[in-house]
Order: sequence, then C-alpha cells, then structure tokens
Amino acid sequence: MDIVREVALKTLYKIDKEDAYSNIALDETIKENRNTLDDRDTGFISEIVYGVTSWKLTIDEIIKKYSKLKLKKISPWILNILRMGIYQIVFLDKVPKSAAVNESVNLAKRYGHKGSSNFVNAVLRKVVKKDYEAFFEIENPIERISKTTSMPVWIIEELLKENDIEKVEEICKASNIKPKVAIRMNHLKTNKQELENLLKERNIPFHDGKFEDFLILEKAKNIEHLDLFKKGYFTIQDEGAGLIAKIVNPQPNEVILDACSSPGGKTTYMAELMEDKGKILAWDLHPHRVKLVEENAKRLGIHIIKTECQDAMIFKEEYKEKFDKILLDVPCLGIGVLKRKPDIKWKRKPEDIEEITQIQQNILETCSKYLKQEGEMVYSTCSIFREENDKIIEKFLENNQNFAYLEIKMSKIENKIENMHKIKLYQNNETDGFFICKLQKK
Repeated sequence: MDIVREVALKTLYKIDKEDAYSNIALDETIKENRNTLDDRDTGFISEIVYGVTSWKLTIDEIIKKYSKLKLKKISPWILNILRMGIYQIVFLDKVPKSAAVNESVNLAKRYGHKGSSNFVNAVLRKVVKKDYEAFFEIENPIERISKTTSMPVWIIEELLKENDIEKVEEICKASNIKPKVAIRMNHLKTNKQELENLLKERNIPFHDGKFEDFLILEKAKNIEHLDLFKKGYFTIQDEGAGLIAKIVNPQPNEVILDACSSPGGKTTYMAELMEDKGKILAWDLHPHRVKLVEENAKRLGIHIIKTECQDAMIFKEEYKEKFDKILLDVPCLGIGVLKRKPDIKWKRKPEDIEEITQIQQNILETCSKYLKQEGEMVYSTCSIFREENDKIIEKFLENNQNFAYLEIKMSKIENKIENMHKIKLYQNNETDGFFICKLQKK
C-alpha cells in the first residue's frame, strides 16, 4: 500500500466529511504520520490535497462523463480515490498514468470492495488529458470559465458585476496558481543584508519581493521549523497583507487599534514599523485566536501589543476617541485568497454575502467611534466582491459625514488602482487579492 497516497486520501476525506479546512486537515494528517514521511512525501501529499481541492468541480465533471453512478451514490472514499487518480492523470505530468491507475485501484480495494476497485479501474483507464482540454470548446463563456478553472458559477456571476468576462477569466485562472511563499524581515532583530546572508548560509534560495521588507523563497519547506523563524528574524506573510499594514502608516508612539487582529501578521508588522514604541490594542473574538497574536508578538520580540478578547461589533464607551489610527481587516468571504485556501470555493454560498456584509458594516460603524479627531482608519478585506468593499464604504460615508477618503501615498503599487484612496489587488502570480481603503475623521 502506498502510504503517501493513503495519507492524502485520509486528508481529503476529513475535509469532505468533517468540514475541515484543507490546511488544518493537511497539517494534522502529516503530523500523525511524521515518522514514516520525508520532505518529498509531504510535498507530494500537499500537491494531491491542494490539487484535488482546487480542481474538484472540473474533476467531478470528468467523473460524470465516465461513471454510470451519480456522484452522490458513490462512497466518499471511492469518490476521493477517483478524484486523486484523475488529478494525477490530467494535471500532473510527472506521474505515469499506469501508476495513478494502479495505486488508485489498490486504495479502492482497501477502502471499498471488489466492485469498487473494478469501478475505479474502469473509470480511470478511460480518462485522458483531452477530457480537460475539451472544456475549452464550450461556447457559453460562464460555463467554460467554470469548468476550465474549477470555479463555482455564482462566484463568476458575482465578479461579472464589476469586471468584463476577460478580467473574470484572468481572476479565476489565478485562483489555481501555486502560491509563492513570501517572508517579511523583522527590523527589530535583523536587517535585509544580514537576513539574506543567513538564508544563503542555509542554502535557501530567494529573490526580492515586490515591496520592501519582503523576500520570496523559491523552495519553501518546513519554514516554521527553521531556526531563523523560531528566533523571530522573519514572519511568513503575503505581500498584499503586508501592504495593508504599511498603508496604515503607523508611527512610533502612536496608539493604534487592530480590531480583527488574529493571527497577528499585520499587527506585528505595524509594531515593527513603530520600532516597538507606542501601543497597539489587538482584538479578536476567540481566545485561541488571541493567543496566536500573543505567540507571534513574543517570537518577534514585540512588547507594545496588548491583546483583548473582544467582539468588534459591540461598542465600548471607554475606547471612544482614544486611537490615533485604526485597522479594520474585517472578516470576509476570502475570495481573494482561493489559491491558498481552495476549499473556500466549496464552503461559501451566495446567501453568505448578506450575512458577512452586515458584520462588516457593524464593525465599521462601531469602531469608527474609537477614532480621535483627524485620526486615520484603514478598512480592508481579502475579498474582491464589490458588496464587501466599495458598497460598505459608500454606505458608511453616507451615514457619517464627518469621515472622508484619505489619499494613500505609496510607491510600487502596480495592480489595479481605482483611485489613490482605494486599492483593489486581484490575486496574481505575486500576491493574494485584497481591498484596501483609507478614511479620515474630519
């Protein structure tokens, strides 16, 4: 039995049946089998799990083509074995078709019965790469994009509300790009030259990021186990996320609120930019998530972050007009980070938009009251739907005449800029997707 593919199968089953997030389920199953897996094994398991999760819609269309059974009639174990086999045959050039078929049949014998293994064998032997290529011939553009990029139709229709069909196709294609691993240098413990030298000493290849303070690792494995990470010399953070903290423009000795702070990437970057001088109050709704902020701050040698378990929608009189700057990186549907969290595509539903936008509006209205006169506030999401971004801000400004847009003064922003107080980054080869807007209390 191929232990590597079996671990991948167990992870996919956990994602499906326990509604687990792919990254968490993957970490758990790899830890459970750490003694029997090497780096190459874990890399292949990650490839299979993220690949199958990302391409599930497309893969299921291929299964429908060759299976006499409807998907809902197929056992979850066998369905995921089929998905794994098809992913290897269609999307992985390095795996011979014979190996993909044979190993899938072996898994089916263990997780099904003789009929199951015969069924898996019969389906997979018919599958060829041209099954995927055929989707590009579909005339209806929405259906074509959905099946060639494995994107739910409702997300495509939502994106079409403010983008043309070519742009939507580009966004959907980008959601399947393998994400790069970016690291952010910690000014409090090192400098760029020293960090680069230390990475070279450890034979870790890298190149400059798009923004200052960031490096892109070209081969990233077990980064969190690296001594430099443990010592707090750097943090793993997407450049788009780092840009949000930069746009807050935190200065030494200011008092800042980060109302939705966990796991603390933006919070700690603001503290580093403040030279660990001043005060940052970091909130999150759940105690275990507050703890993540505290752990990150400790590892990075930061002392100015004070954490509280607090619901950002509930007004606290004691904080009225107490902060120089506020960051509201609010909960969102996460459509800008699909390449890192592909399971979001299958967990989110159109009706979620109304619920999440109500939360976003409430957080913005409540926390705006904590800002001092002339204070500055950044609203951001890792989503790219207009309803979660522009519409939220427009409604807020209608109801709060004492707030106005504030110009964002940043260099090296090469993505789509709607104007200089509002930035929308679409996910691409280099960054995740984000919306960032800056406001000032007049």
